[in-house]
Amino acid sequence: MTDWDHSTDFLVVGSGAGVVGALRARALGKDVLVIEKSDLFGGSTCMSGGVLWLPHNPLMRREGVPDSFDAALRYFDTVVGDAGPASSPARRRAYLDAGFEMVGFLESEGLEFRRCEGYSDYYSGVRGCEGGSARGRSIEAKAFDKKRLGPWQDRIRIGFAGGLNAYTGEAGPMMRMRTRTGLATLARVALRTLLGRLRGQRLVTNGAALTARLLQTLLRRGVPVWLESALTDLVVENGRVVGAVVRQGGHHVRVRARDGVLLAAGGFARNQEMREEYGRGRPTSTSWTSANPGDTGETIRIAMAHGAATDMLDEAWWMPSWITPDGTPGMCLSERSKPGAIIVDAAGRRYFNEAVAYQEAGQRMYARERDVGGAVPSWLVVDSRHRSHYPFGMSPPGRTPKEWIADGAMKRAGTLEELARQCGIDTDGLLKTVERFNRFALEGVDEDFHRGEGDHEKYYGDLTHRPNSCLGPLLKPPFYAVALYPGDIGTSGGVLCDEFSRVLDTTGEPIAGLYGTGNCTASVMGRRYPGAGASIAASAVFGYIAANHAVSSAAR
Repeated sequence: MTDWDHSTDFLVVGSGAGVVGALRARALGKDVLVIEKSDLFGGSTCMSGGVLWLPHNPLMRREGVPDSFDAALRYFDTVVGDAGPASSPARRRAYLDAGFEMVGFLESEGLEFRRCEGYSDYYSGVRGCEGGSARGRSIEAKAFDKKRLGPWQDRIRIGFAGGLNAYTGEAGPMMRMRTRTGLATLARVALRTLLGRLRGQRLVTNGAALTARLLQTLLRRGVPVWLESALTDLVVENGRVVGAVVRQGGHHVRVRARDGVLLAAGGFARNQEMREEYGRGRPTSTSWTSANPGDTGETIRIAMAHGAATDMLDEAWWMPSWITPDGTPGMCLSERSKPGAIIVDAAGRRYFNEAVAYQEAGQRMYARERDVGGAVPSWLVVDSRHRSHYPFGMSPPGRTPKEWIADGAMKRAGTLEELARQCGIDTDGLLKTVERFNRFALEGVDEDFHRGEGDHEKYYGDLTHRPNSCLGPLLKPPFYAVALYPGDIGTSGGVLCDEFSRVLDTTGEPIAGLYGTGNCTASVMGRRYPGAGASIAASAVFGYIAANHAVSSAAR
């Protein structure tokens, strides 16, 4: 028998959205421990938009937004399709059922949410996809004052919005700064930020708000959280996971977990060796990822050493990115959806709908690189009107930082021919592509790739632009271009789990006492990203499911 240094009922590894499982187990009367290997709480969730994609959720029902379980299943079927056991019909149903229940539970625990009105499902309105919601199924946590965390207020990761208290659901309108809606949204965000500061608050939004609210509730519930405590192994007795070995302060601590261990850690986006091992020979680099610095894959390796099956280790939450002058990746989201922008390969040819969901965009880049070559990097090309009307990265419309040009991170030229020369793009190919694209833009119909038809494409387009909010000709010099890589915000493959969040072994049987959720697991979303917050919502929901199963199993 193992000599234990610490005992609990339910051990949760990781401090992202999966800690919903810790909160649920505690609410059901169990002793719970959360461990986090870094010195900051929140993981990738804290660095994200903090949105949860939850079809038919209580907020939609209260606000009269139409949705149904059947519509959500139909959407899953037509968007995700057959993606293997990670996205089995049973797991999809469990996700949809428990998601509704989880929101009610979190609200009963004091968490406050708002709907992301208009932030449509990513494939709503796209040809061949059914059951999508144009108004959106995503929710996010309301702004939160970090001072309410007391001594923990500086122990959560910094959110991506910095000091600006903007909601993720406001991102689309904010990108349209020259419109009344855009200006009104900017004014609302500025007022929220200013009032918070005048009141002496330390307001956070996005993933930081969700993380802070979860941490506050855990602390109120008396759940201990160990930072700088890394999982190094699982303890197995008589075929059941009964605890874990945790490295803390240079020492190894044996933690007993009577009812189970929930692996809720990240993937391996920051592990170059694992990226190459599972990347199927594709070009890949940790310098392209925007994932949590702790996304290094040890949890997956540990689970595999104990017989866990895996799937989709070649997949990630891809995010087309350009490399900024300081060497960090800049996520390219709305820029590629706006009028006056195209993406081309080294031959100067368009090869996909630039405005598709970011995960699919990365997949398209890799497919082109595999089949034709010259797509990693690709090039995002925009004209002067695009730069004067829309933000690019964190730079507002009309302002292109001099260091971007001086460093070569962004190319600028008076003609398309000169731009092609600077980028190493085939000149004739680029000129023919722009000529063809400009005709599409003036007519408002992308005959090649149907850009601007989907509701999410329109959301990130320019609704004041006619006849197609996503199509505008590249006419006005100077022209600009950035090299675009298949970056990511985390990997999405990992250990296989069933509809109860139980980790499965290589024969398909559950590993007793071991549960999984988050980016260390193969996602229920398969190889598609159906809507904003799909990854975070799945992490939270399957953490909730794991706690329910562990507690009920212990009772039995």
